[in-house]
Amino acid sequence: MKLLIAIVQDEDSSKLVSKMMQQGFGVTKLATTGGFLKAGNTTLLLGVDDSRVEEAIEVVESVCKSRKQISTATTTVGGISHGEFPTYPIEVTVGGATVFVLTVDQFLKV
Repeated sequence: MKLLIAIVQDEDSSKLVSKMMQQGFGVTKLATTGGFLKAGNTTLLLGVDDSRVEEAIEVVESVCKSRKQISTATTTVGGISHGEFPTYPIEVTVGGATVFVLTVDQFLKV
């Protein structure tokens, strides 16, 4: 048994949860916030039999695609943002997914 922890962009989460459930995977959805863009994302927890890990990862890959997005960056001094410094647009890659696969010693449904 494995625990998959998939961190995905909010935009992809509903479609991914639906597709996972259609494929027979149980999913727990947590609302989380990313550190870099400080934007909302979703963390999914899935308990998966060893034989279905690759199938679950393929579902994530089929739904969560990387894309470019324009964000604003603020000039900082000493790591501190000051209102008097201008912001400027930067292009960043968002989307995709980060997936952790952990071995589970015991899995119980009570």
